[in-house]
Amino acid sequence: MYFGPYFPLIIGIMLLSFIVQGYLSRTYGKWGQVRNPRNLTGAEVARMMLDENGLQSVPVNMVPGNLTDHYDPQRKTVNLSEANFRTPSISAMAVAAHEVGHAIQDKVRMPALVLRGKMALPLSLSMNFAPWLLMLGLFIQSSGLIWVGVILFGFAMLFHLITLPVEFDASSRALAYLRERGLGGAVQADDGARKVLTAAALTYVLGFAMALAQLLNVLGMARSSDD
Repeated sequence: MYFGPYFPLIIGIMLLSFIVQGYLSRTYGKWGQVRNPRNLTGAEVARMMLDENGLQSVPVNMVPGNLTDHYDPQRKTVNLSEANFRTPSISAMAVAAHEVGHAIQDKVRMPALVLRGKMALPLSLSMNFAPWLLMLGLFIQSSGLIWVGVILFGFAMLFHLITLPVEFDASSRALAYLRERGLGGAVQADDGARKVLTAAALTYVLGFAMALAQLLNVLGMARSSDD
């Protein structure tokens, strides 16, 4: 944590993130208790959606944890948490369809998904060094090191920005499919699926907001060091 000019904004976003995480947990939990119209588990929904989109070779795996669902573009696998894999709930249906949405993006080579995939490893490595470069630069008063740290934080902000259309598009594909197949046909099911995916999307929006606030904060620190 860096006490720059935007530090209060970072604290505010952190507090808001706790609220959104609580909202996501409550929303997911509520609709996780309601069966979907066709009584299909998340694994069954994922398998059906994959097969209908020509992705028969993509397996649906069960992974440990809660809300650990994800699509792995390297292994080409849809991975669902145990609850979503086995439960025929509206939450499981919505999450499963969302992850298959990413598999479809991969199939059509969605530019934003491809770019995000190429950025993931370099970002993971660079963000291990960015804080240390920034602190070292401030300690020895090296503007060069400070600005390298700022650039790396900018890279992280760009990654989170690119993530937004990827996640929004996957949710859009999920809701469209559920409606077309009658899985979200009932008013309650459609409303529940939409609320679950919207709550999840808010976490990505806040992820971007945090990355932007951190960039502005270290940018302000860099400018102060140049004065």
